[in-house]
Amino acid sequence: MSHKEDNEGKSSHPTELYTSISRTCLPIVYHPDYNITFMGLEKLHPFDAGKWGKVIHFLKEEQFLTDGNIVEAREATEEDLLVVHTKRYLNRLKWSVVVATITEIPPLMFLPNFLVQRRVLRPLRTQTGGTIMAGKLAVDRGWAINVGGGFHHCSSDKGGGFCAYADITLAIKFLFERVEGISRATIIDLDAHQGNGHERDFIDDRRVFIMDMYNRHIYPGDSYAKKAIKRKVELDWGTEDSEYLQKVELHSEGTLNEVRPDIIVYNAGTDILDGDPLGGLSISPQGIVKRDEIVFRAARRRGIPVLMVTSGGYQKKTARIIADSILNLHQQGLIGAEALQGEGSSSLVTSMMCRAGPAASNAV
Repeated sequence: MSHKEDNEGKSSHPTELYTSISRTCLPIVYHPDYNITFMGLEKLHPFDAGKWGKVIHFLKEEQFLTDGNIVEAREATEEDLLVVHTKRYLNRLKWSVVVATITEIPPLMFLPNFLVQRRVLRPLRTQTGGTIMAGKLAVDRGWAINVGGGFHHCSSDKGGGFCAYADITLAIKFLFERVEGISRATIIDLDAHQGNGHERDFIDDRRVFIMDMYNRHIYPGDSYAKKAIKRKVELDWGTEDSEYLQKVELHSEGTLNEVRPDIIVYNAGTDILDGDPLGGLSISPQGIVKRDEIVFRAARRRGIPVLMVTSGGYQKKTARIIADSILNLHQQGLIGAEALQGEGSSSLVTSMMCRAGPAASNAV
């Protein structure tokens, strides 16, 4: 796919998120900066703020990944974020009380904003950059996974539910603006919660088809945003594997038969897991693995690139399940492993090639 030189007569801003990545790297995007650790305050929200690093740890243990073949995410800059977000919204994030409300961690309001920026928002901006990078990688390779991201409650001018940046909207808009041949996108949102952020952003955009399957009884219950959903599947408390997987297959297939997109963004939240304190559904670990397989199989059968983000999941065991799902996708032949073949490069050389651009930072 070639890059667009301009967007409706306006030049796209310079970005480091679309630099070339060596084909010796797997299109799996991560950076240690994804993980949020700040004097234990992150433990005040049920979200496991270190789950992303644990996923990578498990994949390394299984010898699927090495330090040398992971694509290193870059932090989204203010210019990158302004592709979707309003300047007013980004300025509001400079107030700690606003970030405390969005992340649902009240003590943050008492901390200096420079610390909140460094310890909370920078990790979220890095995950957002990772989603944008993974969008381009998915088009180039046929698939990509950002081990973080999936902040589906954030829209251009409002955050919430631990979502401060609209990474799904950003990834799609970057593709529309910069990559030739990408003019239609489908979002398949299978997190337990309604994805009201991207729905508000695309409510009047016919280029984007949204399928959303969620627990009808929980946050956010955004009636206005629901108008953007082209295929809405509302679930009841305690929905179990059999009914759930049947609906995933029926509606994923139906969605892709109704409109053939140029890219699928798959929001693969694991808060559907039985026992999740916020999701209210009763899906087994095996059910989650099978769910991801169904979506990837539907995409790959049609030759449609798919970008997966990991979104919500509020139990310690979700990291292991995400890793097991990625391993299963590989075992099923639904994601490739070009990087595992190698091209005779040393691990140091390969690692450098998996960093986006000449100024890519060292892992922390």
